[in-house]
Amino acid sequence: MLGSFIFCLLAFTLIGIASSRLSRGTRHDYYLADSSVKPWLVGLSAVATNNSGYMFIGVIGYTYSTGFPAFWLMFGWILGDFLGSLLVHARLRAATERSDEVSYAGVLANWYGGDNSRLQRVIGLISLTFLLAYASAQLVAGSKALHVLFDWPQWAGATMGAAMVMVYCFAGGIRASIWTDAAQSTVMIVAMGVLFVAATESLGGADAALAAMREVPGFTNWFPPDLLLPGIGGALLFVVGWMFAGLSVVGQPHVMVRFMTLENGNQMRRARAWYYLWFTGFYFLATGVGLLSRIHLGDAANFDAELALPTMALELLPPALVGLILAGVFAATISTADSLILSCSASLTHDLLPHRIERPLLLKTATVVMTLAALGLAMSNSQSVFSLVILSWSGLASAFAPLLIVLCLGRRPGQLASLAAVFTGLATALVWRWLGWEGLVYEGLPGIVAGLTLLLLATPAAQASAAQPVRQASG
Repeated sequence: MLGSFIFCLLAFTLIGIASSRLSRGTRHDYYLADSSVKPWLVGLSAVATNNSGYMFIGVIGYTYSTGFPAFWLMFGWILGDFLGSLLVHARLRAATERSDEVSYAGVLANWYGGDNSRLQRVIGLISLTFLLAYASAQLVAGSKALHVLFDWPQWAGATMGAAMVMVYCFAGGIRASIWTDAAQSTVMIVAMGVLFVAATESLGGADAALAAMREVPGFTNWFPPDLLLPGIGGALLFVVGWMFAGLSVVGQPHVMVRFMTLENGNQMRRARAWYYLWFTGFYFLATGVGLLSRIHLGDAANFDAELALPTMALELLPPALVGLILAGVFAATISTADSLILSCSASLTHDLLPHRIERPLLLKTATVVMTLAALGLAMSNSQSVFSLVILSWSGLASAFAPLLIVLCLGRRPGQLASLAAVFTGLATALVWRWLGWEGLVYEGLPGIVAGLTLLLLATPAAQASAAQPVRQASG
């Protein structure tokens, strides 16, 4: 078990280090790989970054506890993600090239040029805050799996993950992250597929597994009992809420930067095809494993649902395959953690400091500092992975998605209107969570709607001549 786990981690590290051979030693290369990444690499990297420890630990734990309503989470999330991509991905790639910026905040603030330094600093600061919390959740997810399988203290797994991130991000920046993401996405889907097949066969096949699920009270009901509204209205709102969770990907700097690195904007459809085929298959397997884990592990009163996957792997698989599962979990957490930390580094060096840093050594030093900060947060974290990821995901989406959507529609919001929308969306989501309503409707829905409404009311539609370059870039 330990041997197969270490082999996979060593392979990831060596792939990341190998990427340094192509490094050009510039800021644009460190953060955007000189916009030279192939479509298949962009797609697989975005999958690995999006499908993080949240999928291996959080979604499986949620499905273990909830049952069939998790299918709506999967359907809504993928559909919302896809609809957002139709509007945003190609236009964001075109704006990146026009603005010559290397950070997500820089592109949003300088979409049409002009002096928007306050907006860039605010977006950079919010990005840094939530992305650090998000990165800490990834390190916690990996440490939970190690704790179950090897009985290591939880700080050990978090420290190992942080060390790996520092090694290959220090070596090659985002190119190292993308190369390792491609390898990690393969290990992730193989690991999840192996566990899904093993769990199904051990119950006597798909029919027997479904029969066992029907015996669990309420487990095969399609909607949870605590909907915000009764009847079909509550069911529709539940699904739409998760669609907004998927749409929220356009507000995630660490995911969107993958599409900003594409070598040619005309190849965006190909990159998205790789992304959604891999994403759909992996999400289906994760949901299936979550459902099967409830049958295998039962409904233990004191069981941490987020430990369902490693616990079931120990019960069903031989040691070498358990090591593969653990490598899959670690691959998921690290592929997202490195992306998050690089985005934090870009926010610090490009958006927040008064003078943009250009020297490669200082860029790498900033990445190390961000990694240590994320590790420190992971050591003190007491929240569930699912809860912390949803908080970070919804906060970033509520702050940034409305502005990005309006920009992609060809409108020209001023700096003050943009700042107002960022704060309004973020505040709405945080208040929604503070009131305890996030269990009823995903808090990103009211956050995005609030920010988008403000911008659409405050910003007149752009002239056709101003919007034309954006439309052409989307082709």
